[in-house]
Amino acid sequence: MSTATAQALLDLATAEELIASATAVLSTPDLPAGHALLFAQLLENLGATQTRAQPRAAHALRRSGAHKLDQPSLQAIADVADDLSIEALEAAQGHTTAGRTHYRSARALMHDLLNIPRSTVNDRLVQADCLIGSIDDSGTEQLPWLPQLAQQFTDVSVDPRVVLGATMKLHSARKDFADSADGEQQRHQLESQTVQMIRGEPKSARKHIGDLIAQLKAGKRPLKALLDEVGLFRRGVRKGLIEYHLRVLPSQAEVIESYFAALANPSTLAGNRDALAETEAAFTGEHTADWDNESTKPDWASEETDPEHGVGEDPAPENPDTAEPPDPDPFDPDETPPAPPPAWEDLKPERRRLIGLMALLMADHSASTAGTTGTTGTNGTNKNRAGLATGQVSIILDDEKMLARAPSYAVTSSGFALSPGEVRAAMCSAGIYPVILNGDCLPLDLGRAQRLFSKAQGRALRAAYRGCSYPGCSMPAARCELDHLDAWEKGGCTDITSAALGCPVHHVERHCGLFHAVKIPGCRPMVLLPRSVDPEQKLRVNTYFMSPDEAIKADQHADRMTELWKAGKLDVEIVAP
Repeated sequence: MSTATAQALLDLATAEELIASATAVLSTPDLPAGHALLFAQLLENLGATQTRAQPRAAHALRRSGAHKLDQPSLQAIADVADDLSIEALEAAQGHTTAGRTHYRSARALMHDLLNIPRSTVNDRLVQADCLIGSIDDSGTEQLPWLPQLAQQFTDVSVDPRVVLGATMKLHSARKDFADSADGEQQRHQLESQTVQMIRGEPKSARKHIGDLIAQLKAGKRPLKALLDEVGLFRRGVRKGLIEYHLRVLPSQAEVIESYFAALANPSTLAGNRDALAETEAAFTGEHTADWDNESTKPDWASEETDPEHGVGEDPAPENPDTAEPPDPDPFDPDETPPAPPPAWEDLKPERRRLIGLMALLMADHSASTAGTTGTTGTNGTNKNRAGLATGQVSIILDDEKMLARAPSYAVTSSGFALSPGEVRAAMCSAGIYPVILNGDCLPLDLGRAQRLFSKAQGRALRAAYRGCSYPGCSMPAARCELDHLDAWEKGGCTDITSAALGCPVHHVERHCGLFHAVKIPGCRPMVLLPRSVDPEQKLRVNTYFMSPDEAIKADQHADRMTELWKAGKLDVEIVAP
């Protein structure tokens, strides 16, 4: 059996090489029209074949427990690329272990090792559950959830892409079927209608299947189906704004609508116009009454600051007629003062609702005196108002860019770039801690050495590194653990320059030797992955929580450090587990 599977793998490797060489030849500019059509047709056929194979590969990974392969096996599999022979492939069967492994699941293996996007991984595993069969907790295979579509999936005369699309649509409605015989009958009927449309007119099947699902969801839906789709979803950046999508239950919508009604009434606490104006000014930097009062304006915000003569002093030049105008405020390079904000009633309703929502989220901060910082607890939330927690925001200022008066010197811990006006406004708001970093992204607030990291050290580390240090990990800093790179029990110091962040999984994995942290003088710690995962053996940094500009800079810096390290020109320390 092993020889047969090894031969099949060799055939796949050969097919990959043949496709690459054929594509290179067929990409010539003088390709005849008929050959171009055949080129496209054959590739579509190959795409359909690959589409049919991918869910089966995902199922095979899960069924075989491939994520439990030990490190020698992973290395042997990585080395097969240099020796594609039957003998090498047979020797690469691998051994699984019951101990801690580099990957927690087939899902993690597909994403971290094979670099498949998470959404694609989820889709393929869902498709495997529906069309091939799932695996229960005991490792026993179960029947496919959609047996009729499973038969269509194996039929080579049916386009598998249409079947997979229909599968995902039916799976999206899985919680709309009641847990009863009637619900099962409804699912069976809908699947039968789907198969009939796929066999009858595949080009129209997508539309009609979507209509059937829409009809199902238009009726009275079970609560579990509704709860599966509620939430606040971040859609990303669009036209310079961060877009969110909110889905709520009708009962939750009533709470929101009642708050909006109170917001529209200036006689209510929620509708206090002065407080709402201050709320928006805290983000936009527009002038308010407090900003016009010089007695409450902080020294750094004054437009008459001169580093050589002190705050508020305006030394007379030797020749007033030839004197150059003063440099603009580094926190706001635009010398034109902002226009006064429009009246509350002149704002669009959507903007008023947003301001009211932000006022609600900042309720703890607004309870304190404007321009002061409230008491902060160990979890980064404000204690001015019991029972309501607010988030801690960290703004990272690039000191080199700031001194050069670059317009993009500030970014939040979530990777959002801030304008100079937003920075100036935010630094006056309660509960926001600015953290200054050097050019290599090391926090300058070092704290003091002790057995456990202090709150100040933890805040600086979380603001600087923003998340888990493992490349590609999406665990935010708030859920990460502070990792001693110099073990205290071995005489190491609790110093911020010898610390990293690790999520609960990758923190343990580092101590198990599944990857290594690398200390570089004057630079943030980097990561060296095992050769089986990273044949190039590059020093890497997790850029998941960085802005695009920061990510490019961090990758370039890591490449430069790798080059110096491999040339023996850089003194690095590969941290022991």
